Amino acid sequence: MKQQNKTNGYDLIVITGPTATGKTRLAAELADMMGGEVIGADSRQVYKGMDIGTGKDLADYLVNGRIVPVHLVDMAEPGYEFNVFEFQDHFFKAFEYIRKLGKQAVMCGGTGLYIEAALAKYRLLKVPENTKLRKELELLSQDELVSKLEKLRPLHNTTDTTERKRLIRAIEIETYNDKHQAERKDFPEFSYIIFAIDFPREEIRSRITERLKTRLETGMITEVQELLKSGLKPEQLIFYGLEYKYITKYITGEISYNEMFSKLNTAIHQFAKRQMTWFRRMERNGFKIHWIDGSLDYKEKLLQINQTLQK
Repeated sequence: MKQQNKTNGYDLIVITGPTATGKTRLAAELADMMGGEVIGADSRQVYKGMDIGTGKDLADYLVNGRIVPVHLVDMAEPGYEFNVFEFQDHFFKAFEYIRKLGKQAVMCGGTGLYIEAALAKYRLLKVPENTKLRKELELLSQDELVSKLEKLRPLHNTTDTTERKRLIRAIEIETYNDKHQAERKDFPEFSYIIFAIDFPREEIRSRITERLKTRLETGMITEVQELLKSGLKPEQLIFYGLEYKYITKYITGEISYNEMFSKLNTAIHQFAKRQMTWFRRMERNGFKIHWIDGSLDYKEKLLQINQTLQK
């Protein structure tokens, strides 16, 4: 498609939606149409070597014979605990870089917390370890920890609440942020518009199950095996949840293949439902989301986006 610079008064166009709805391809097609670049908004696609399980779909960035540039993908080593503060910092650096080039920035991903942190410009801080607080939290039950985090901020996904180490860290971060408001930096002004791909719930469930079967048949188990061979411990991969959690348990003999597939399939369905809950909450909080019928082909989706941008 013919390239053009940033247009229609929007510095950032967001393409989001629940998992398995085709966000990556649509974002790449849109960026190609506008001569723009993509910024990832996925909490796991930041990791190198975690490709199939995170749904990077890197081939989708090849559009009309050119690779659409993408930022915030493949930037951290597996085992590292990337967080929302780091995402926000890297997002604004990538966004300013694209803006200085005079190109259109397109954010693509399904991690609602990351998207909201960027759009709402949450003034986050780099949070040091709080040994005293951690000792106090270790004395609490899992339910008490979940309740404590829920009072501090909305829950993003069950990995926040099922993995005890991650849960304690989340409480530590929110407690620190609450006490250091004055230290938070300001961010540049920018305009944005949000598009989200929508399918009926049963269609999303079917797409998730079929995609899971395909990924298991095309190397996802091998990917996890290679990560373990590289030196990562099972508990490190389990930390990342979903595919990495259940496939690791299968590889280590904790569960059977059929049990792994069943539990993983259910977990991804639940994850998609939580994503939709997050997006609906964003709408209630004043974020305008333009929903796109997922059954449309990419040309029709792009046409709908372009028509909305022209209004």
